[in-house]
Amino acid sequence: MFICNERLSGKRMVRIIEQKTKKDWARFLEEIASHYPKAKKITLVMDNLNTHKASSLYETFEAEKAKALRDRFEFVYTPLHGSWLNMAEIELNILIGKCLNRRIPELEIMREEVKALEKCRNNQGR
Repeated sequence: MFICNERLSGKRMVRIIEQKTKKDWARFLEEIASHYPKAKKITLVMDNLNTHKASSLYETFEAEKAKALRDRFEFVYTPLHGSWLNMAEIELNILIGKCLNRRIPELEIMREEVKALEKCRNNQGR
């Protein structure tokens, strides 16, 4: 699962994926960037996973596209032992409490349910 939480607007993007690879993360960054076409710089606060590196962009996209995406982001990492401070962790706990606190047999059903909760919370601006 990837979670992008825009703190000031109360909006979030949640993506349920089969694996959490560098290429999946790079494609998620591409999706985030597409939501902010006019932004010169997007500050991304994230935890210290091995997939969360700018090199992931270069492993996924051609060099020109990778550099263009890299230049759009400012990466800020949470303290090594402080990922609980991450807003996405808070959002994940809400998702678990309201949606993911049971066994969901199919990935597509999970995606649909998470998307519905994402839409509801985005409409509420929480």
